[in-house]
Amino acid sequence: MEETFIRQLVASTKCVVCGQHYKADNISVLGHQEDLWLLRVLCSGCHTQFLVAAAVKEGRKPQVITDLTEAELDKFGNADELTADDVLDMHDFLKHFNGDFSRLFRQKES
Repeated sequence: MEETFIRQLVASTKCVVCGQHYKADNISVLGHQEDLWLLRVLCSGCHTQFLVAAAVKEGRKPQVITDLTEAELDKFGNADELTADDVLDMHDFLKHFNGDFSRLFRQKES
């Protein structure tokens, strides 16, 4: 596993003191042995330093944590992926939506 990937992974987290995202440039890999990485992290927002020990295993599929039932997983598991057009359509809909769900669902039932 490359150091760049580990730095990007840690940069996706936020400082526990001020909540600012870490910057990859402020993350130093001190060393690693097998799946255990030791890093020094400096928050550019509050200047707090941390020592991070991260266990990162390669080649294993992450466990999916969901509140969907098995039936819902089966139903939506094979659904088409969202496209940029889908997101733009929803954006346009929400921009003009007044929040009246009762009226919206009555329209759909007709």
